[in-house]
Amino acid sequence: MKILFCGDVSGQSGRNSLKNFLPALKEKFKFDALIVNGENAAHGLGITPKIYKELCRMGADVITMGNHTFDKMDVVKIWGEDNVLVRPLNYPENTVGKGYQIINVGKKRLCVVQLLGRGFMHCKLELSDPFKDIQNFIQEHKDEYDLLVVDFHAETTAEKVAMGYLLDGQALLVVGTHTHIPTNDAHILENGTAYITDVGMCGDYTSVLGMTRESAFSHFGFGQRIAWEPAVNKSTLCAVLVEVDTKTNLAKKIRPIILGDTLENTVKL
Repeated sequence: MKILFCGDVSGQSGRNSLKNFLPALKEKFKFDALIVNGENAAHGLGITPKIYKELCRMGADVITMGNHTFDKMDVVKIWGEDNVLVRPLNYPENTVGKGYQIINVGKKRLCVVQLLGRGFMHCKLELSDPFKDIQNFIQEHKDEYDLLVVDFHAETTAEKVAMGYLLDGQALLVVGTHTHIPTNDAHILENGTAYITDVGMCGDYTSVLGMTRESAFSHFGFGQRIAWEPAVNKSTLCAVLVEVDTKTNLAKKIRPIILGDTLENTVKL
């Protein structure tokens, strides 16, 4: 069994990368489930019902979010239907939506949880402790799933590494998102959990984290301040492919995948 996790989809360029590469990746690797981080899918900030449906049509089995979950407020309409959207688990208890989803993948029950880190994280909502929350979640729900994937949407590398070790042996995959820069540390931890500090984004890498250089310059104090604008030039997909040991429900292999116009490609199609 194989699971593909695609990093933060940033605007139209990110959606184009999924359209361009997912069919060939499915043919080559024959993965059984697709998880996509969609918190930047709508013009770089948030997601809309239309784009949510677009990602589902492209094959997303679960869509995770992040600190921009509610930047497009009509996202609340999605949670009024059957959906596969996952907002951060450590949002306040009465927040609309769910912090996890459980789906059937073959004979296995796959649980996808998202957590927000608290170090240097700008968020509109008050966050509870992600380390305590995931431990409580596992204790409460461990009999409801076979495979656990945790999307840890965090700014600092240390916080992500600590979460990986905390969940080693309990999760199939702990995958870092949010910084939009792929890290070169994908590996299997001592007790069988696949880990990467940041999977990177799906989007335009001739940008600043998916936004145009000009808008980024203005926000860092160079020139007149202008609104953030997503870059739309080149499309690169960043993902990780995890192979599951179906006897232990842990990882046998993790493989970073980079395909597109800017970064060095790691697979041939």
